Amino acid sequence: MSGAALGLEIVFVFFLALFLLHRYGDFKKQHRLVIVGTLLAWYLCFLIVFILPLDVSTTIYNRCKHAAANSSPTESSNITGLYAAATPVPSQHLCFKPWSYIPDGIMPIFWRVVYWTSQFLTWILLPFMQSYARSGGFSITGKIKTALIENAIYYGTYLLIFGAFLIYVAVNPHLHLEWNQLQTIGIAAANTWGLFLLVLLLGYGLVEIPRSYWNGAKRGYLLMKTYFKAAKLMTEKADAEETLEDVMEEVRKVNESIKYNHPLRKCVDTILKKCPIEYQEKMGRNMDDYEDFDEKHNTYPSEKSLVKLHKQVIYSVQRHRRTQVQWQILLEQAFYLEDVAKNETSATCQFVHTFQSPEPENRFIQYFYNPTVEWYWECLLRPWFYRVLAVVLSIFSVIVVWSECTFFSTTPVLSLFAVFIQLAEKTYNYIYIEIACFLSIFFLSICVYSTVFRIRVFNYYYLASHHQTDAYSLLFSGMLFCRLTPPLCLNFLGLTHMDSSISHQNTQPTAYTSIMGSMKVLSFIADGFYIYYPMLVVILCIATYFSLGTRCLNLLGFQQFMGDNDMTSDLVDEGKELIRREKRKRQRQEEGESRRREWKERYGHSREDSTRNRNVHIDPKESNFSDISTNRSASKYTRANNRTERDRIELLQDAEPLDFNAETFTDDPLESESGRYQPGGRYLSMSRSRIFDDV
Repeated sequence: MSGAALGLEIVFVFFLALFLLHRYGDFKKQHRLVIVGTLLAWYLCFLIVFILPLDVSTTIYNRCKHAAANSSPTESSNITGLYAAATPVPSQHLCFKPWSYIPDGIMPIFWRVVYWTSQFLTWILLPFMQSYARSGGFSITGKIKTALIENAIYYGTYLLIFGAFLIYVAVNPHLHLEWNQLQTIGIAAANTWGLFLLVLLLGYGLVEIPRSYWNGAKRGYLLMKTYFKAAKLMTEKADAEETLEDVMEEVRKVNESIKYNHPLRKCVDTILKKCPIEYQEKMGRNMDDYEDFDEKHNTYPSEKSLVKLHKQVIYSVQRHRRTQVQWQILLEQAFYLEDVAKNETSATCQFVHTFQSPEPENRFIQYFYNPTVEWYWECLLRPWFYRVLAVVLSIFSVIVVWSECTFFSTTPVLSLFAVFIQLAEKTYNYIYIEIACFLSIFFLSICVYSTVFRIRVFNYYYLASHHQTDAYSLLFSGMLFCRLTPPLCLNFLGLTHMDSSISHQNTQPTAYTSIMGSMKVLSFIADGFYIYYPMLVVILCIATYFSLGTRCLNLLGFQQFMGDNDMTSDLVDEGKELIRREKRKRQRQEEGESRRREWKERYGHSREDSTRNRNVHIDPKESNFSDISTNRSASKYTRANNRTERDRIELLQDAEPLDFNAETFTDDPLESESGRYQPGGRYLSMSRSRIFDDV
């Protein structure tokens, strides 16, 4: 099993990152470089979290082997000191290899490759790709130039922080600049920047995640919050539609002004390809490419203005599509919560849906998750499951907060994470060590990463599920993950007293901390900032518990869900009315489809049979006579009216009728004359317009 666990986790983490990226990104529409860059960033960060417990168990085994090799059996019982108090030196036969043991020399190389690759992504490549993807340039050179200009300030800020640390080391007479020290300074600067953001996100997640599950057990609370989201989303949806209309109007004007032989026509064609299909068809019909442009009499937009317009088109189309999809998802969620509220008082213990799912469910799921099982789960078991889960997560949060405030104390050991690991280290229960480490760092990662998925920076950064996240947000999330993961892992090793630079123990360090170098080069960072700054998580947890951030945003005009607020009540009522209107609209659509289906089943077959019988009973002689007379009359007037008929047909083809619809076209003269009945039970007057939808 040597190295097998490492290989299995590498494969598992890759598919986990691929699954999450498929949920939020769009492999078909987004650029391949954006997908590859984001996937690599997510994969490396998740890989660090999953592999770190294996590094801890391997380090504990190496400590045991080193201590047993340097001491005789008679001396091991008399050894005293810090390490002996924490973990007594065992005899040689107790140092057995863990099942997930990784051979010496593999982990340092592995961590070095993973760490420096992630740092290269977050500080150099991903910011450049982010500006490149958001740029509205029409050429690769123009996009690269824009990306370099936008990232100049960003790179300058990082160099300023690194320069400050460099000056500190240069002025200090006790330190001499070497390559390893410069590397340590760069790592310390990056981890310091990441630790600032880590504590903020961790303080929010430690409180919000347990509270979200506790509130998830309240059906009334969830339904009110869904109504609130519906009102906000409808406002955003209307704003996105209005913005798209304005941008498309600008595109239409540019399209009409720049003709086919203008030098900037290629740029306009590139912009048109990014527009929705319906707008492309409208602009294509109104475009006259046979008119030449006149540089003397007309004013044309510059290439710089077209670049700006191109950028606006990309943003407005993405936002419009995202709001449309989110609105449909929110409607399904609201309908389902209303169904749960109705079925809670059901006496039959059968879950009844108001609307059937448009997608066919799997037969295996239908067999086991039948209406009875669904009723017991949704109405009885799920609320209690969420309450128990919320209590367990709250206990974990309390343990994290306590350990963050006491992990620097080594005598006595106050950090609960360190206590659990040291108890398992005494018995060398490697499976327990790995499980405890994995659950601890996994909970910390969930608190931090879930906040990254939840936060929204206006409309620039927003991770939306169901393939609705734009390239800018995907790359920005990859940057955040790469910056947060290294300080998160160092903080976890400090909580468990596996980081010798924080616990001040003369023991063998883990392979992960060995690549970080000795933080003693910057003593005020290792002994001050890394120890005392995480204590601020207590203040952030208190602020999150009392929703101080939500209240401040509400005072500033950003609408937030608060149960004791008049604005929240008004938005809940507005959202409830919107959901009710959409529900009535869908009910009318389903009733209309059912009536058309019944009409087709009742009268469609009888009409086909009558038409078939009528054709069968026609006399062959009459048929031949009619064909002969028709041919004679046609040949009589063919030569005389050939040119006139051809001209008339050409005019009819050019003048397309406004109400023409290919789906309502029929070859039956009876149906075309009546103008009412259509195949499949459709009415011509109501097939497309749906004039009674809003009644």
